[in-house]
Amino acid sequence: MTAPLYNTEILRLAASIPHHQRLTNPMASVEKRSPVCGSRVTVDVDLDGSGRVAALGMQVRACALGQASASLMGAHAIGRTAAELDATRAQLTRWLAGEGDTPPDWPGLDLFTPALPHSARHPSIRLAFEAVAEAATRVSTEKAA
Repeated sequence: MTAPLYNTEILRLAASIPHHQRLTNPMASVEKRSPVCGSRVTVDVDLDGSGRVAALGMQVRACALGQASASLMGAHAIGRTAAELDATRAQLTRWLAGEGDTPPDWPGLDLFTPALPHSARHPSIRLAFEAVAEAATRVSTEKAA
C-alpha cells in the first residue's frame, strides 16, 4: 500500500512556515509560480559578507505540498550559500523527476516520497527551493561583479 500524499506531517509543516514575513529592503527577491496549479512563492534574501543567507522572508500562496516544502526550505536555508541552495534545487528537481533513488541532503525532503508518482505536484514542491536559489545566486553574482 502506498503512503498518502497528504499526511499529518505535511499539514503540520504547511501550517508552520518560518520567515513568513517579507523583508523590508532585501538584497534580492524572486517570485516563482506553478503553471499547473497557480501556487506562488516569493522569497526575499539578504546574504552576509561570506555569501551565506543571513535573512530570509517569504510570502507563500500555495497548496499544502508547496507550503510544506517552503516550510522545510525556510527552516534550513539560513547559513547556506547560493551554491548549496542551487545544488539542493537541482537535486530536488532530479529526484522528483525519478533521476535518483534518494532525496536531496536536506532535512525532511523524504516526506515528499509519496508525491513522486504525481508529477503535477512537483512544481509546487520545487517553488520555494527554486526561488531561494535564484535570489541567493542573484546577490552572489552582483557582489562578484
